[in-house]
Amino acid sequence: MTGDAQTAAIKPGDNFVVDGIPPIPASVAERVGRYVEFRAALIKSWHSTRPELLIGTRFADTMQLHLVKFPGGDRRQLTFYKDSVGAATFNPNGGEYFLFSKDVGGSEFAQIYRFDLTTGDITLLTDGKSKNDMGVWSRNGGLYSYTSTRRNGTDADIYAVNPSNPRSDRLVAQVTGGGWGPLDWSPDGSRLLAQEYLSVTKSRLWVIDSASGTKKAVTPDEEVAYGDGKFSEDGKGVFVTTDKDSEFHRLAYIDLSTGQYSYLTNQIKWDITEFEITSDGKTIAFLANEEGVGTLHLMSSATRKEKVVPKLPAGSISGIVWHKNGRLLGFNLDSARSPFDVYSLDVKSGKVERWTQSETGGLVTNGFQEPELIHWKSFDGRTISGFLYKPPVKFSGKRPVVIDIHGGPEGQFQPVFLGRYNYYLNEMGVAHIFPNVRGSIGYGKTFVKLDNGFQREDSYKDIGALLDWIKTRPDLDADRIMVTGGSYGGHMTLAISYLYSNRIRCALDIVGMSNLVTFLEHTESYRRDLRRVEYGDERDPKMRAFLEQIAPLNNADKIKKPLFVVQGKNDPRVPYTEAEQIVNTLKKHDTPVWFLMANDEGHGFAKKKNADFLFYAKVLFMQEFLLK
Repeated sequence: MTGDAQTAAIKPGDNFVVDGIPPIPASVAERVGRYVEFRAALIKSWHSTRPELLIGTRFADTMQLHLVKFPGGDRRQLTFYKDSVGAATFNPNGGEYFLFSKDVGGSEFAQIYRFDLTTGDITLLTDGKSKNDMGVWSRNGGLYSYTSTRRNGTDADIYAVNPSNPRSDRLVAQVTGGGWGPLDWSPDGSRLLAQEYLSVTKSRLWVIDSASGTKKAVTPDEEVAYGDGKFSEDGKGVFVTTDKDSEFHRLAYIDLSTGQYSYLTNQIKWDITEFEITSDGKTIAFLANEEGVGTLHLMSSATRKEKVVPKLPAGSISGIVWHKNGRLLGFNLDSARSPFDVYSLDVKSGKVERWTQSETGGLVTNGFQEPELIHWKSFDGRTISGFLYKPPVKFSGKRPVVIDIHGGPEGQFQPVFLGRYNYYLNEMGVAHIFPNVRGSIGYGKTFVKLDNGFQREDSYKDIGALLDWIKTRPDLDADRIMVTGGSYGGHMTLAISYLYSNRIRCALDIVGMSNLVTFLEHTESYRRDLRRVEYGDERDPKMRAFLEQIAPLNNADKIKKPLFVVQGKNDPRVPYTEAEQIVNTLKKHDTPVWFLMANDEGHGFAKKKNADFLFYAKVLFMQEFLLK
């Protein structure tokens, strides 16, 4: 390493607000270099007539769309934006164009565009201002249904458009609430199946007349959750995922004339997380979340019996997509030792093909650590689980620990490829624990409700119990613990920082809420009521008093250990003011605090250059406050 590299500092971009962070030596970037060059590829859509795939991957700074014409083929980049491109879908009838969504600066006010393959022209289909969410095609590809908040900025009304003629755009149904979304068109195109999402434990399904907008409830108004839904081929019923009469989401069929339910996956004691039906309606592919691992199943829609699934590569499956030919099933696959890549399964021949092979910075990843499933007892005797990634055996003695808490709160950590986090394990010798505290999905609907409202502190206590468990492990150092997390995990990080300040070394909060009252008052209006169901309604005096009492902001005097706060200025979910107010308060208490805000990011850092600078700062923070 040259002397210049040791003494030079990495200059943050002009897009950053940097406060309290010391100069980062260029030597840090040199050391971590290869670990920030991992890529991933995600399936988006099949071409309707040819066995070609639209995927998302990054070759520059952001995730963009690429076309792959055969397994292992070149990735031909189609979009070139400063911001990441989101969902994308080919027209199912001909494939001359596809639709995609994109926001600006992480604002999540996405717009929908049409990309014409023959000309390369890109046409804006939405109003350019409101929040628009991708939806579903009619069976013949003549109409596309989506949601938009353009009417009042809050309610997710349902629209339909013939993308070939943007002027055909029209309002199908005016609704109340930000949780609506179209799920499927009936085979004849006369009806839409739509979901009204109210909370992680409650939603309703509706059938909407596509001409008049008249809505008819398919499901009763009860505390039951529904995930995806699709019409049967004859249009007389709908296939759904639901936790009705069960702790877990099952695949079910609802007869639309009688309202009767038939449960199709009673034999699987895990959540069915997603499903897709072939264009001829004959075969259902679905995924079961088996202790955090997505497992593929196939079923005949006529007999309702499972089919044999050919042997697949080891890993967790997600994002299943049928080709229109009903034979090819595309999906994502990743594991602790390989990043997301795109595969296909020929369900008739059983042939599995790999379409992409994402780069790993030249590192050989087949020796990366597999996680250990761990369990511990919490304060009330309830068993909590998580995944422990241990450093390689070259590191001896008790290892420092990072506890990384997922967001949501209705999220779940799954044993995935850790990407650049592998640097902490392989080069710094730091163990990582990813807990699934109460409130996480994947463990039944009772478990997911255990942190609601006045029970909020119980999830904090799950981490307190984890701190006790770490003491029992001879390979982990209970005196060197860092807590981190993003979004709700960032809020948990702040809560742990004041509740257990004497038991941790430092903490890293990424886009976390420092006060649930101010968060609820300032998060975007289209999601405010949805969040109140989870956290409690701050307009209720008793709930407001409770939330103020437990707010990290109001307990900042108890945060004694160094804190690193990270935020995106354009975050519509957790406003940047949540970060600013905790940072300013900690300064008054003389608590060491680092602050990094990107003015061109939202709920997390999507641009590689920004994520890289954050990673360098995290390495420096850990070296200074965790490892010393």
